[in-house]
Order: sequence, then C-alpha cells, then structure tokens
Amino acid sequence: MNLRNTLPGTRRTPWLAAWLAAALHLVSPPAQAALGLTELPARGEDGPVTVYYPTDAAESPLSLGNGRLTLQVARDAPPGPGNGRLVAISHGSGGSPWVHADLARALVEAGYTVVLPRHHADNFMDPSRPGPDSWERRPGEVSRAIDALGADGRFAPRLNLQRVGVFGMSAGGHTALTLAGGRWSPALFSRHCEQHLAEDFPACVGLFTQLDGSMLDGLKLWLARRVLRWTFTDATPQQHHDPRVAAVVAAVPHAASFDGASFTSPRVPLALATATGDVWLQPRFHSDRVLQACSGCEVIQAPGAAGHGAFLSPLPSGFTGQEGRLLNDPPGFDRSAMPDVHRRIVAFFDRHLGR
Repeated sequence: MNLRNTLPGTRRTPWLAAWLAAALHLVSPPAQAALGLTELPARGEDGPVTVYYPTDAAESPLSLGNGRLTLQVARDAPPGPGNGRLVAISHGSGGSPWVHADLARALVEAGYTVVLPRHHADNFMDPSRPGPDSWERRPGEVSRAIDALGADGRFAPRLNLQRVGVFGMSAGGHTALTLAGGRWSPALFSRHCEQHLAEDFPACVGLFTQLDGSMLDGLKLWLARRVLRWTFTDATPQQHHDPRVAAVVAAVPHAASFDGASFTSPRVPLALATATGDVWLQPRFHSDRVLQACSGCEVIQAPGAAGHGAFLSPLPSGFTGQEGRLLNDPPGFDRSAMPDVHRRIVAFFDRHLGR
C-alpha cells in the first residue's frame, strides 16, 4: 500500500484515518513536558513545600540564591498531563529545594510530580538544628508534604497517592532510610562516634570545625566526645511508617545511627545511590553498612571519583573552606555523567511504582 497515495483519500474511509492516527500516536514519542514550579505555603512549624510538575507552559530563567543558581522553569504554570505518580525529595542539612532540580526535571520528563518540604531548622535559611533533632522531625514533614499535595485542587485530581516514591540525599538520605523501615537512635549515633570520631569527624561534628593536624586536634576530639556523650543518650528506637511510601532511594545517606538489622528485609524496595569519593559521609561508615545488612538493596553508583556533592545538581557555586572541601567536585569527576544516574533513579521508580 502506498501511503502517499492513500492518505489524501482517507476522508472517504474514516475507519482508516482513525487507525492511522492511532498507529502514528503509538510510534511517536510524547512531547517532552516543561518543568513547572510552584510553592505551597508553610503550615505551623512546617516550612513551605516546593512542587515540580509537568506543564505545557513555556519555561523562563529564574535566578535563585543571589545568583548562585539559575533554573529554567515555568513558574506557577497550570499542571499538565503526567503519569499520576508522586516522588518526595528530602534535602540535606542546610539544603534547599533548588539543588535537586536536575533530578526533578528527569522525573518530571518521565511524568512524575515531585514534592520537596523545606525541613524545619535544617535548611539554607535556618540551619540551627541539624542532626538527630532534625532526623526525628523530617519523616513526618515528608508525610505532611504528601498530604499537602492531596489537599491541593491543582494536583490532587492528577495523582494517585497510594504509591509514592521517596528520594533523599545526605541527611535526606537518613530520612529516606527511615521511611524505608530503618530504625535508629541518638544513642547509636553517639556510640558510632565514640568508636570512629577521628575517622568520621565531619559526620559526627558537622562543618563548624575540622581536624587539621594542629595541636588543637586533641582538644577538639575531647570536646566533641563530651558533647556527644552528654547530648545523645536516648536509646529509644526511632521509626516512622507511612503506608503510602512504596519505593525509596537513599543517596549518600547519613546512616551510622541505624540498627543494621532493620535493613535485613526493608519494608519497601530500597536503592542506595553511592559515591566512592565521598569524604563527608564515607561509604564504609554509612551506605556500605546498609548494603552489608540489605542483600536485596539495589546500588546506583555515581561515576568515577564522585564526591558527596555529586548529588547536589545543579551544584551551587561559591563553596569554600571546609564546606568546599566536602561538597565541591573532586579532581577528575565528570559531572556530565550525572544525567545517566538520574535516569537510573527514574527507572527504579518506574519499576516499583508502576503507572
């Protein structure tokens, strides 16, 4: 059959025109959605909730963080068709919803809506209470962010919230592991730091100081041990169960406070996104411990010498000092390989959340 000769006459055979239209739709890829962006208002102690979503509107540049980041988004545009699935992202300590925009775009282009709570007192505007205090609050903030989408008339009719994915990075990885069924306690965190304080100093103490080989290192270690022993004594297992969470990816997670036995059989499919060059949350003390306990967990490894900041994408400019040492890309790391990592994360959610 010569299609060029047949097509002009299809008005005389409607069934053929309909068949051809359906066939062409099946073999033609869907139009790629633009990246919509909006913010739901804060409620109580919970901060505002950022939402990335598919839209048919045009994107335009949005400058953030005093010019440290520029995103192409369709601000407050009407939502467009998607796949009906939601992924919640939990940012790291002192983080923002903007540093996961590249992963959000990959998810949106696959049809997902993405929601990011701003974690109370552990974000770029207020980093005053990181660590176990934040770890305890964060999973509930993720659950309430999901609730907020379910109460929003723009998004609720488009989403099935009975099967939600969760991605978290760093302290957000701790949140993700908790939502996958992990049990942790402040006392387990303190015990780890007692045993490995000098080796895992940034994970135990944070950014306000570092070991630099000077004569003050001994004093820093002594003070850190005193604070840890005095502050983190509660051995009560901490858990948070949200039955809507159906698949979890934890990226370079803070995991030293977890009971490894809680990952022997995770509640939901779990993947660890890892970086071999991570000097902030060294894999041997964190992600590797989870993988040793969880034989069924998947691994999504960032390429080459990727460091902790590889999963900040886009990576803000201007990190210096201790922050720069822990977050900036190490020599030899090719950031252009990260889109493939994002595609693997999207594929994980595709397999386990369905459509």
